[in-house]
Amino acid sequence: MSESDGGAAPTEAVGTAESRDVLTDDDRMQFEAFIEEYRGAIESTLDGLDEQQVRRRLVPSRTTLLGLLKHVTWMQQVWFEECVGGASRKELGLVDTPDESFRLADDDTIASITTAYREVCAKARAAVTGLQLDAVVTGHPAGPRTLHWVYLQVLRELAHHSGHADILREQILAD
Repeated sequence: MSESDGGAAPTEAVGTAESRDVLTDDDRMQFEAFIEEYRGAIESTLDGLDEQQVRRRLVPSRTTLLGLLKHVTWMQQVWFEECVGGASRKELGLVDTPDESFRLADDDTIASITTAYREVCAKARAAVTGLQLDAVVTGHPAGPRTLHWVYLQVLRELAHHSGHADILREQILAD
């Protein structure tokens, strides 16, 4: 998404995986660059929109721009705080299913969800500090997996939902 198509330009802090000169870095640096790029991309889909626009339902599901950001906040808590960190969903105060994570409360706002999202991203970065990609993490109820697998899953989710968010934003801006 670019400024010319109604989207926000990437920020200097986020940039793109290519602009951050990670083309020849190790796998970990490349994963982290792409994850950061998609973290910024999905957050930027709310830029310049109002509360009504980000709550607008354009598809039969609960998917809205604000709901997508709330869901990827939940998703990162599942993979980094639960799976990597070992905290239970109950301890984290998380809903049980992905579908539930899209539900917006009356008091959810762009500011509140964005703040929560940024806090969760910071916790996610901290959770993996010092871990190698081949580290086996055991906090997920479905069983152990490597940090490498967690990074792939998070990248897949962020890219998937960033695409959804781009389309929703385009539809909102077209009206």
